[in-house]
Amino acid sequence: MTIGLVVVGCGGHGREVLAIARAVNEAAGRPVWQLLGVVDDRPTEENLKRLQRLDVPYLGNVAWLRDAPPGTQCLVGIGDPRIRRAVASRIHGVPAASLVHPDATVGPDTEHGPGFVAFAGARVTTNVTIGRHVHLNQNVTVGHDSSLADYVSVNPLAAVSGDCHLAEGVLIGTNAAVLQGLRIGRDSTVGAGACVVRDVPDHTTVKGVPAR
Repeated sequence: MTIGLVVVGCGGHGREVLAIARAVNEAAGRPVWQLLGVVDDRPTEENLKRLQRLDVPYLGNVAWLRDAPPGTQCLVGIGDPRIRRAVASRIHGVPAASLVHPDATVGPDTEHGPGFVAFAGARVTTNVTIGRHVHLNQNVTVGHDSSLADYVSVNPLAAVSGDCHLAEGVLIGTNAAVLQGLRIGRDSTVGAGACVVRDVPDHTTVKGVPAR
């Protein structure tokens, strides 16, 4: 069965999501996903040209989804977790798809909610709980017994150790590390290259080694 897919967002992150859907189709040897196109409220001219080069239609703004064909699913391809949450809250009646790149691994006894994306090289080990609209970018690792709440983003090459707990809306920056057993509070940001050695409160940005 082929499922119609609409990606929300024609920026770089959204176009990377399109590439994952195509990689899934290629690995399956059949069209698992039919790429209907992309919706975006404020696309730039440059991004529209990039979509055209990818041979992917621009369908219009997010309101297009109200009249989407029956059975269509969508995926919010926006990297910033807070913006992703705001956009997802406006979408009703169209279920969220999930995509796992063929070169990603998701281990046993791992659960994830709708809207989950695992990019190429992402590694989720075992007994991990992942919420809705969580994005794990290229070559990230998530260790055993961790939990990632809704709208978490883990950027490329970041490492989340075992038994860590990332609250809703957390952003882990590129090449950052979160050490074993720590909690990152709601809507907090860990800067690129940071090493987190203690719990981070809600609504806090930390950076550096060790992260402060």
